[in-house]
Parts: sequence; C-alpha cells; structure tokens
Amino acid sequence: MKRFLSLILGVALLGALSSCKKPPKTFGEPVLVVGMDLSYPPFETIDAQGNPAGISVDLARALGESLHHPVQIENIPFTGLIPSLLTGKIDLILSSMTDTPERRKTIAFSDPYLSIGLAVLAGRRSGLKDTRDLDREGRIIAVRQGTTAQVWARDHLQHAKVLVLDKESSAVMEVVQGKADGFLYDQMSVWKNQQEHPAETVALLEPVQTEAWAIGLRPEDTAPLMQVNDFIKSFRASGGFDRLGSHYLKDQKEAFAKARIPFYF
Repeated sequence: MKRFLSLILGVALLGALSSCKKPPKTFGEPVLVVGMDLSYPPFETIDAQGNPAGISVDLARALGESLHHPVQIENIPFTGLIPSLLTGKIDLILSSMTDTPERRKTIAFSDPYLSIGLAVLAGRRSGLKDTRDLDREGRIIAVRQGTTAQVWARDHLQHAKVLVLDKESSAVMEVVQGKADGFLYDQMSVWKNQQEHPAETVALLEPVQTEAWAIGLRPEDTAPLMQVNDFIKSFRASGGFDRLGSHYLKDQKEAFAKARIPFYF
C-alpha cells in the first residue's frame, strides 16, 4: 500500500512539475532573437562601443522591421549556432552561414541572399600560385573550424596537411609567419587579409568552390521561413543588398570588378 501511495504521489508531482514548464518560445515573441558569431567583420562584428555591428546586423534589423518584431542579437561561437537554434535559444541564424546538404539534415534554410567562393590566402614564399595546386605533399593548408572550408579540405586534400584553427586571425598569422602555405576561406576575407598583409601574402581569388549563404531556421518554422523568403526578395528588389555592399564593401566591389570576379550579393 505504501508503495502504491508513493507511486500515486510521484505521478501527481510529475504532473504538477510538467504543468509549470514554460511553453516553447514562439518565433519572434516577445523579440526576434538572432544568433550570430560577432567575429567576422564586416558582416558580424562589435563596434567601438561594444555593440553588434556589420552587414548581418543591419540585415537582421531590417528583417525585424519587416516582421514587426524588435531584434535581439545573441553573440554565439559559430559551432554553437545550430545547437542554439535547435534548443530554442535563438529564433534564427544570420551569420554568414553556408547552406549545405549536411546542415539541411538538421535545420531549414531560407533562399540564398549571397553567393561567394572559397579562395586561398597564400604565403608569398610558399610557392603556392594557383588554387588548383593545393593538394601536394609537404603543403600545410589552414582552415577555420566549423566552416565549409574545413569540409572541402577534408574531402579534397589527400596529400597536404590540414591545420584546423578556431579563429580567422590565427589562420592568417600562420600564413604571415610562414608556418602554413595557405589559408582556405571565403573570397572577400582572403582579399581583405591580403590588403592588410601585402608584403607576406598573395590572394588567390579563383574559387575552388562556389557556395551560397542563407538564413537558418528550425524545420518546423514553415510560416516564418516563408516570411523570411518574402523579405529577402523584397529587400533585394528595393536595392537593400546593393546599399549594404556599397556601404561596407566599396573597395572589395571595385577590386572584384577590376579582376572580373562576380561580386557577392
């Protein structure tokens, strides 16, 4: 009898506890929580006052205005963005994330808002002169952890050594100091880092792979996904992406036009 009463009390207690649990967060309520890794200027960064800034931040705020939701930016390491989305900590990911088949197994993606290629920041003394000459014995190629560059290197570099690092700045310094022959990353970052280290590096901008960035959402958020896609379409039609590119990436746009390399948006 005592065991039976204990069981009844236990079931009742579990019922009471479950009734006190918070319901799942509704998309965008009370604010639209956007996850991004604020370590990737000029897209995601922190300004001199300690506030989120950059292209993705402006884009997130424009999206919030379109959806009539105030926006809250959550600064999360890149590898933690998808877990944060799936556990409901954030409503969506807007962090220069590439839409890949592997990621689509766990999250949904919006229509693409930017196309870009993987390129190489090469050391001037490395002997590396072409992106098609990466996979050679003795070469050391740096990649950033959790990026599509790491996936590409895993699948395509059978002879070169792949050096996986947490931060972009660390990978750049490996090349600058001659410890790595090249850093495989997106075209615009390769161009920017070469401009900052012109004596030590060369930008090999011919892409080894072209990819698209998109906004990540939970698979069940089908209605918000449609709203996000409508926003991307209208924002592009109104010249929003062109304005962001001209404001933040003026030098890159001019350099890529001169080199006859397609620009991003």
